[in-house]
Amino acid sequence: MRIPRIYHPDPLPSQGDVTLTDDAANHIGRVLRMQPGQAVLLFDGSGAQFPATLSDVTKKQVSVTISARDDHSVESPLDLELGQVISRGEKMEFTIQKSVELGVNVITPLISARCGVKLNAERLEKKRQQWQKIAIGACEQSGRNRVPEVRPVMMLEAWSQEAFAGLKLNLHPRAPYSINTLPERPSKLRLLIGPEGGLSDEEIAMTRDCDFKEILLGPRVLRTETAALTAITALQVRFGDLG
Repeated sequence: MRIPRIYHPDPLPSQGDVTLTDDAANHIGRVLRMQPGQAVLLFDGSGAQFPATLSDVTKKQVSVTISARDDHSVESPLDLELGQVISRGEKMEFTIQKSVELGVNVITPLISARCGVKLNAERLEKKRQQWQKIAIGACEQSGRNRVPEVRPVMMLEAWSQEAFAGLKLNLHPRAPYSINTLPERPSKLRLLIGPEGGLSDEEIAMTRDCDFKEILLGPRVLRTETAALTAITALQVRFGDLG
């Protein structure tokens, strides 16, 4: 049986006893039905993982004993940020989950002219919190010990105008470059993925003014969630650690 990986939001000691959060306790006690003496791997987002043994398991609380700190990293050498115009329903959740598995470090949900999601600020913040939990779950599954940040929702123009010391890319069906023909090799990169209906002509012009380079993926038109994951994968193959 694979040793479960559990995220803990507070800094963990190299050795000692720790009481897990209610969510982690529920997962271990009620979902996995684990017992004292069984092994778990904890991580706190610092880049390390912490081998531990369950010491006490009740319906309300789970305690573990940490035996060591292991500075184990599976992070990509490519520092990749994703700006994703919000998609409907489970598509956005799927994009966030898989992009974290593929090595994205920061995700910013965006609103553009053709964004199909219309929510008020309170509901958008609840969505962001839900997306952050999905990112944590993807780290637990994929072995990552650093948790990507899901930033508060932003307007596309404001995000595009942010200062960024790296290469900025926007997918476009008539772009001059493909990922394989980009003239520079970035270590830090920001990728923009538009909505189902695409960016408007005005938004494309705005991203050009903000120094985004336009790239294409191929001859076929991809759905927004397919485009995001295909582009991330291709970038990791070319500049990251996917072989």
